Amino acid sequence: MNEAGIVTGSFLPGEDERENVLRPRLLSEFLGQAGIKENLSIFIRAARERGEPLDHVFLIGPPGLGKTTLAGIVSRELEADFKVTSAPALEKPKDLAGILTTLAPRSVFFIDEIHRLKPAIEEMLYMAMEDGELDFIIGQGPSARTLRIPLPPFTLVGATTRAGMVGSPLVSRFGISVRLGFYEKTDVMAILRRSAGILDIRLEEPAAILLADASRGTPRVANRLLRRMRDFAQVDGGGVINQAVVKRGLSMLEVDGYGLERHDRDVLKSIIEKFGGGPVGADTLAVSTNESVETLEDYVEPYLIQAGFLMRTPRGRVATPLAYQHLGYQHKHEDAGFQF
Repeated sequence: MNEAGIVTGSFLPGEDERENVLRPRLLSEFLGQAGIKENLSIFIRAARERGEPLDHVFLIGPPGLGKTTLAGIVSRELEADFKVTSAPALEKPKDLAGILTTLAPRSVFFIDEIHRLKPAIEEMLYMAMEDGELDFIIGQGPSARTLRIPLPPFTLVGATTRAGMVGSPLVSRFGISVRLGFYEKTDVMAILRRSAGILDIRLEEPAAILLADASRGTPRVANRLLRRMRDFAQVDGGGVINQAVVKRGLSMLEVDGYGLERHDRDVLKSIIEKFGGGPVGADTLAVSTNESVETLEDYVEPYLIQAGFLMRTPRGRVATPLAYQHLGYQHKHEDAGFQF
Protein backbone atom coordinates (compact mmCIF):
# COMPACT_ATOMS: atom_id res chain seq x y z
CA MET A 1 0.00 0.00 0.00
CA ASN A 2 1.42 3.42 -0.93
CA GLU A 3 0.85 6.86 0.59
CA ALA A 4 -2.45 7.24 -1.22
CA GLY A 5 -3.75 4.03 0.28
CA ILE A 6 -3.54 2.08 -2.96
CA VAL A 7 -3.33 -1.68 -2.98
CA THR A 8 -3.15 -4.09 -5.84
CA GLY A 9 -5.39 -7.05 -5.15
CA SER A 10 -9.02 -7.80 -4.49
CA PHE A 11 -9.91 -6.15 -1.21
CA LEU A 12 -9.62 -2.98 0.77
CA PRO A 13 -6.62 -2.13 2.96
CA GLY A 14 -6.98 -3.65 6.42
CA GLU A 15 -9.72 -6.06 5.32
CA ASP A 16 -10.10 -9.03 7.64
CA GLU A 17 -8.39 -11.99 5.95
CA ARG A 18 -11.04 -14.33 7.34
CA GLU A 19 -13.67 -12.27 5.53
CA ASN A 20 -11.63 -12.52 2.33
CA VAL A 21 -11.76 -16.32 2.46
CA LEU A 22 -15.56 -16.23 2.42
CA ARG A 23 -15.85 -13.78 -0.48
CA PRO A 24 -16.99 -15.21 -3.83
CA ARG A 25 -14.43 -14.67 -6.54
CA LEU A 26 -16.60 -15.11 -9.65
CA LEU A 27 -20.14 -14.16 -10.64
CA SER A 28 -21.09 -17.84 -10.63
CA GLU A 29 -20.16 -17.98 -6.92
CA PHE A 30 -21.96 -14.76 -6.00
CA LEU A 31 -25.30 -15.69 -4.42
CA GLY A 32 -28.34 -13.44 -4.56
CA GLN A 33 -28.95 -10.23 -6.56
CA ALA A 34 -29.90 -12.32 -9.60
CA GLY A 35 -30.88 -9.43 -11.86
CA ILE A 36 -27.68 -7.53 -11.15
CA LYS A 37 -25.54 -10.60 -11.83
CA GLU A 38 -27.28 -11.31 -15.13
CA ASN A 39 -26.79 -7.75 -16.38
CA LEU A 40 -23.16 -7.58 -15.28
CA SER A 41 -22.37 -10.90 -16.94
CA ILE A 42 -23.72 -9.57 -20.25
CA PHE A 43 -21.84 -6.27 -19.99
CA ILE A 44 -18.59 -8.02 -19.05
CA ARG A 45 -18.86 -10.60 -21.82
CA ALA A 46 -19.59 -7.91 -24.41
CA ALA A 47 -16.61 -5.82 -23.29
CA ARG A 48 -14.29 -8.82 -23.40
CA GLU A 49 -15.46 -9.84 -26.88
CA ARG A 50 -14.83 -6.31 -28.15
CA GLY A 51 -11.47 -6.13 -26.40
CA GLU A 52 -12.54 -2.92 -24.67
CA PRO A 53 -12.59 -1.83 -21.03
CA LEU A 54 -15.93 -2.21 -19.30
CA ASP A 55 -17.87 1.01 -18.94
CA HIS A 56 -17.48 2.75 -15.57
CA VAL A 57 -19.56 1.14 -12.82
CA PHE A 58 -21.38 2.89 -9.96
CA LEU A 59 -22.26 0.62 -7.00
CA ILE A 60 -24.87 1.89 -4.54
CA GLY A 61 -26.16 0.28 -1.37
CA PRO A 62 -25.90 -0.04 2.41
CA PRO A 63 -22.73 -1.52 3.93
CA GLY A 64 -22.15 -5.25 3.75
CA LEU A 65 -24.15 -6.07 0.62
CA GLY A 66 -21.20 -6.95 -1.62
CA LYS A 67 -20.01 -3.77 -3.34
CA THR A 68 -16.32 -4.48 -2.78
CA THR A 69 -16.86 -8.13 -3.64
CA LEU A 70 -18.53 -7.22 -6.94
CA ALA A 71 -15.68 -4.86 -7.83
CA GLY A 72 -13.18 -7.68 -7.33
CA ILE A 73 -15.35 -10.06 -9.33
CA VAL A 74 -15.55 -7.58 -12.22
CA SER A 75 -11.74 -7.42 -12.39
CA ARG A 76 -11.41 -11.22 -12.41
CA GLU A 77 -14.12 -11.73 -15.00
CA LEU A 78 -12.39 -9.16 -17.19
CA GLU A 79 -8.99 -10.74 -16.43
CA ALA A 80 -7.77 -7.24 -15.62
CA ASP A 81 -5.46 -5.68 -13.04
CA PHE A 82 -7.25 -4.44 -9.93
CA LYS A 83 -6.30 -1.41 -7.86
CA VAL A 84 -8.18 -0.41 -4.73
CA THR A 85 -8.40 2.71 -2.60
CA SER A 86 -10.94 4.70 -0.63
CA ALA A 87 -11.84 8.33 -1.21
CA PRO A 88 -10.46 9.65 2.12
CA ALA A 89 -7.02 8.28 1.17
CA LEU A 90 -6.92 10.56 -1.89
CA GLU A 91 -5.89 13.82 -0.27
CA LYS A 92 -4.45 15.73 -3.24
CA PRO A 93 -4.98 15.68 -7.02
CA LYS A 94 -1.45 14.34 -7.44
CA ASP A 95 -2.49 11.23 -5.47
CA LEU A 96 -5.14 10.44 -8.06
CA ALA A 97 -2.87 11.39 -10.96
CA GLY A 98 -0.16 9.07 -9.68
CA ILE A 99 -2.60 6.15 -9.73
CA LEU A 100 -4.25 6.84 -13.07
CA THR A 101 -0.98 7.32 -14.95
CA THR A 102 0.36 3.97 -13.74
CA LEU A 103 -2.70 1.87 -14.59
CA ALA A 104 -2.27 -0.95 -17.06
CA PRO A 105 -4.61 -0.88 -20.06
CA ARG A 106 -8.15 -2.08 -19.20
CA SER A 107 -7.40 -2.06 -15.45
CA VAL A 108 -10.22 -1.89 -12.90
CA PHE A 109 -9.75 0.95 -10.42
CA PHE A 110 -12.02 0.73 -7.35
CA ILE A 111 -12.75 3.77 -5.16
CA ASP A 112 -14.75 3.02 -2.02
CA GLU A 113 -16.77 5.75 -0.29
CA ILE A 114 -16.62 7.77 -3.49
CA HIS A 115 -19.06 10.31 -2.04
CA ARG A 116 -16.20 11.53 0.17
CA LEU A 117 -13.95 12.66 -2.70
CA LYS A 118 -12.66 16.22 -2.41
CA PRO A 119 -14.03 18.59 -5.09
CA ALA A 120 -10.67 19.10 -6.80
CA ILE A 121 -10.12 15.35 -7.10
CA GLU A 122 -13.68 14.76 -8.26
CA GLU A 123 -13.22 17.34 -11.02
CA MET A 124 -10.01 15.65 -12.14
CA LEU A 125 -11.94 12.40 -12.47
CA TYR A 126 -14.42 13.97 -14.91
CA MET A 127 -11.93 14.27 -17.78
CA ALA A 128 -10.19 11.01 -16.88
CA MET A 129 -13.46 9.07 -17.09
CA GLU A 130 -14.91 10.79 -20.14
CA ASP A 131 -11.90 11.71 -22.29
CA GLY A 132 -9.18 9.40 -20.96
CA GLU A 133 -6.91 12.35 -20.24
CA LEU A 134 -5.56 14.40 -17.34
CA ASP A 135 -4.94 18.13 -17.31
CA PHE A 136 -2.00 19.41 -15.27
CA ILE A 137 -1.11 23.04 -14.66
CA ILE A 138 2.65 23.53 -14.62
CA GLY A 139 4.14 26.66 -13.14
CA GLN A 140 2.45 29.73 -11.68
CA GLY A 141 1.30 33.12 -12.79
CA PRO A 142 1.86 34.30 -16.38
CA SER A 143 4.25 31.45 -17.10
CA ALA A 144 1.77 28.73 -16.10
CA ARG A 145 0.82 26.29 -18.83
CA THR A 146 -1.46 23.30 -19.14
CA LEU A 147 -0.09 19.84 -19.83
CA ARG A 148 -2.54 17.20 -21.08
CA ILE A 149 -1.56 13.59 -20.32
CA PRO A 150 -3.26 10.66 -22.10
CA LEU A 151 -4.36 7.76 -19.90
CA PRO A 152 -4.63 4.05 -20.65
CA PRO A 153 -8.22 2.88 -21.06
CA PHE A 154 -9.58 1.77 -17.68
CA THR A 155 -12.76 0.99 -15.76
CA LEU A 156 -13.57 3.03 -12.67
CA VAL A 157 -15.75 1.27 -10.11
CA GLY A 158 -17.11 3.68 -7.51
CA ALA A 159 -18.97 2.48 -4.42
CA THR A 160 -21.09 4.51 -2.04
CA THR A 161 -23.59 4.13 0.76
CA ARG A 162 -24.82 7.69 0.15
CA ALA A 163 -25.54 8.19 -3.53
CA GLY A 164 -27.23 11.53 -2.89
CA MET A 165 -23.91 13.02 -1.80
CA VAL A 166 -22.21 12.23 -5.13
CA GLY A 167 -22.29 15.17 -7.51
CA SER A 168 -24.48 14.73 -10.57
CA PRO A 169 -21.59 15.50 -13.00
CA LEU A 170 -19.70 12.52 -11.61
CA VAL A 171 -22.75 10.26 -11.51
CA SER A 172 -23.53 11.03 -15.15
CA ARG A 173 -20.13 9.68 -16.22
CA PHE A 174 -20.88 6.17 -14.97
CA GLY A 175 -22.28 4.05 -17.77
CA ILE A 176 -23.44 1.23 -15.48
CA SER A 177 -25.35 1.95 -12.28
CA VAL A 178 -25.98 -0.91 -9.86
CA ARG A 179 -28.18 -0.51 -6.78
CA LEU A 180 -27.89 -3.40 -4.34
CA GLY A 181 -30.79 -4.17 -2.00
CA PHE A 182 -31.06 -6.29 1.11
CA TYR A 183 -30.97 -10.02 0.35
CA GLU A 184 -33.91 -12.41 0.47
CA LYS A 185 -33.93 -14.90 3.31
CA THR A 186 -33.40 -17.84 0.95
CA ASP A 187 -30.32 -16.14 -0.51
CA VAL A 188 -28.91 -15.47 2.96
CA MET A 189 -29.41 -19.13 3.86
CA ALA A 190 -27.55 -20.17 0.71
CA ILE A 191 -24.70 -17.82 1.65
CA LEU A 192 -24.59 -19.30 5.16
CA ARG A 193 -24.41 -22.86 3.78
CA ARG A 194 -21.61 -21.89 1.40
CA SER A 195 -19.65 -20.15 4.15
CA ALA A 196 -20.17 -23.07 6.55
CA GLY A 197 -18.69 -25.38 3.92
CA ILE A 198 -15.66 -23.13 3.48
CA LEU A 199 -15.18 -22.94 7.26
CA ASP A 200 -15.65 -26.72 7.51
CA ILE A 201 -18.36 -26.43 10.16
CA ARG A 202 -21.64 -28.37 10.23
CA LEU A 203 -24.65 -26.07 10.08
CA GLU A 204 -28.05 -27.65 10.71
CA GLU A 205 -31.02 -26.35 8.70
CA PRO A 206 -33.07 -25.03 11.68
CA ALA A 207 -29.99 -23.15 12.83
CA ALA A 208 -29.49 -21.69 9.34
CA ILE A 209 -33.08 -20.41 9.40
CA LEU A 210 -32.53 -18.64 12.73
CA LEU A 211 -29.27 -17.13 11.55
CA ALA A 212 -30.83 -15.93 8.30
CA ASP A 213 -33.62 -14.22 10.24
CA ALA A 214 -31.02 -12.43 12.39
CA SER A 215 -28.73 -11.42 9.52
CA ARG A 216 -30.58 -8.25 8.47
CA GLY A 217 -30.56 -9.37 4.83
CA THR A 218 -26.82 -8.61 4.79
CA PRO A 219 -24.12 -11.17 3.84
CA ARG A 220 -21.46 -9.46 5.95
CA VAL A 221 -23.67 -9.74 9.05
CA ALA A 222 -24.54 -13.36 8.18
CA ASN A 223 -20.88 -14.36 7.90
CA ARG A 224 -19.96 -12.51 11.07
CA LEU A 225 -22.71 -14.27 13.04
CA LEU A 226 -21.74 -17.62 11.53
CA ARG A 227 -18.16 -17.23 12.73
CA ARG A 228 -19.36 -16.38 16.23
CA MET A 229 -21.73 -19.36 16.26
CA ARG A 230 -18.79 -21.52 15.22
CA ASP A 231 -17.03 -20.35 18.40
CA PHE A 232 -20.02 -21.20 20.57
CA ALA A 233 -20.43 -24.57 18.84
CA GLN A 234 -16.75 -25.39 19.34
CA VAL A 235 -16.86 -24.63 23.06
CA ASP A 236 -20.36 -25.75 24.04
CA GLY A 237 -22.08 -27.43 21.10
CA GLY A 238 -19.91 -30.37 20.18
CA GLY A 239 -18.67 -28.67 17.02
CA VAL A 240 -22.13 -28.47 15.41
CA ILE A 241 -24.09 -25.26 14.87
CA ASN A 242 -27.58 -26.35 15.82
CA GLN A 243 -30.70 -24.49 16.87
CA ALA A 244 -29.79 -24.51 20.57
CA VAL A 245 -26.32 -23.12 19.87
CA VAL A 246 -27.73 -20.30 17.75
CA LYS A 247 -30.39 -19.35 20.30
CA ARG A 248 -27.83 -19.19 23.09
CA GLY A 249 -25.25 -17.42 20.93
CA LEU A 250 -27.65 -14.74 19.70
CA SER A 251 -28.83 -14.16 23.27
CA MET A 252 -25.26 -13.68 24.48
CA LEU A 253 -24.54 -11.31 21.58
CA GLU A 254 -27.78 -9.41 22.36
CA VAL A 255 -29.10 -9.98 18.83
CA ASP A 256 -32.84 -10.60 18.59
CA GLY A 257 -34.86 -12.56 16.06
CA TYR A 258 -35.17 -9.56 13.74
CA GLY A 259 -31.41 -9.08 13.75
CA LEU A 260 -31.60 -5.94 15.88
CA GLU A 261 -28.57 -5.40 18.05
CA ARG A 262 -28.54 -3.52 21.33
CA HIS A 263 -27.65 -0.25 19.63
CA ASP A 264 -30.56 -0.58 17.18
CA ARG A 265 -32.96 -1.09 20.05
CA ASP A 266 -31.44 1.85 21.92
CA VAL A 267 -32.13 4.10 18.93
CA LEU A 268 -35.78 3.00 18.80
CA LYS A 269 -36.15 3.29 22.58
CA SER A 270 -34.73 6.79 22.48
CA ILE A 271 -37.31 7.85 19.88
CA ILE A 272 -40.14 6.32 21.91
CA GLU A 273 -39.10 7.24 25.45
CA LYS A 274 -37.44 10.63 24.96
CA PHE A 275 -39.35 12.01 21.98
CA GLY A 276 -42.79 10.44 22.29
CA GLY A 277 -42.27 8.21 19.27
CA GLY A 278 -41.19 11.06 17.04
CA PRO A 279 -40.83 12.82 14.80
CA VAL A 280 -37.29 13.71 15.85
CA GLY A 281 -34.50 15.17 13.73
CA ALA A 282 -31.41 13.17 12.85
CA ASP A 283 -29.04 15.54 14.67
CA THR A 284 -31.08 15.41 17.87
CA LEU A 285 -31.39 11.64 17.68
CA ALA A 286 -27.65 11.27 17.12
CA VAL A 287 -26.86 13.33 20.20
CA SER A 288 -29.37 11.41 22.31
CA THR A 289 -27.80 8.07 21.35
CA ASN A 290 -24.18 9.29 21.51
CA GLU A 291 -23.66 8.47 17.84
CA SER A 292 -22.76 10.40 14.68
CA VAL A 293 -25.41 11.33 12.15
CA GLU A 294 -23.41 9.53 9.45
CA THR A 295 -23.41 6.27 11.39
CA LEU A 296 -27.14 6.52 12.03
CA GLU A 297 -27.93 7.22 8.38
CA ASP A 298 -25.47 4.74 6.85
CA TYR A 299 -25.46 1.80 9.26
CA VAL A 300 -28.49 1.90 11.56
CA GLU A 301 -31.44 3.41 9.74
CA PRO A 302 -31.46 1.56 6.39
CA TYR A 303 -32.35 -1.79 7.92
CA LEU A 304 -34.70 -0.33 10.54
CA ILE A 305 -36.62 1.35 7.72
CA GLN A 306 -36.53 -1.74 5.50
CA ALA A 307 -37.78 -3.95 8.35
CA GLY A 308 -40.60 -1.55 9.20
CA PHE A 309 -39.40 -0.25 12.58
CA LEU A 310 -38.66 3.32 11.53
CA MET A 311 -39.99 5.95 9.15
CA ARG A 312 -38.30 9.04 7.77
CA THR A 313 -40.83 11.84 7.46
CA PRO A 314 -40.37 15.51 6.44
CA ARG A 315 -40.39 16.39 10.15
CA GLY A 316 -37.99 13.67 11.29
CA ARG A 317 -37.74 10.04 12.36
CA VAL A 318 -40.84 8.23 13.65
CA ALA A 319 -41.04 4.86 15.41
CA THR A 320 -43.66 2.63 13.79
CA PRO A 321 -46.29 0.47 15.53
CA LEU A 322 -44.06 -2.55 14.87
CA ALA A 323 -41.27 -0.91 16.89
CA TYR A 324 -43.64 -0.34 19.80
CA GLN A 325 -44.85 -3.92 19.61
CA HIS A 326 -41.38 -5.43 19.29
CA LEU A 327 -40.00 -3.49 22.25
CA GLY A 328 -43.08 -4.04 24.43
CA TYR A 329 -44.39 -0.47 24.54
CA GLN A 330 -48.01 0.63 24.52
CA HIS A 331 -49.10 3.02 21.76
CA LYS A 332 -50.10 6.31 23.35
CA HIS A 333 -50.68 8.84 20.60
CA GLU A 334 -51.48 9.51 16.98
CA ASP A 335 -48.78 10.64 14.59
CA ALA A 336 -47.52 10.27 11.04
CA GLY A 337 -50.86 8.80 9.99
CA PHE A 338 -50.73 5.86 12.39
CA GLN A 339 -53.51 4.97 14.81
CA PHE A 340 -51.91 4.17 18.16
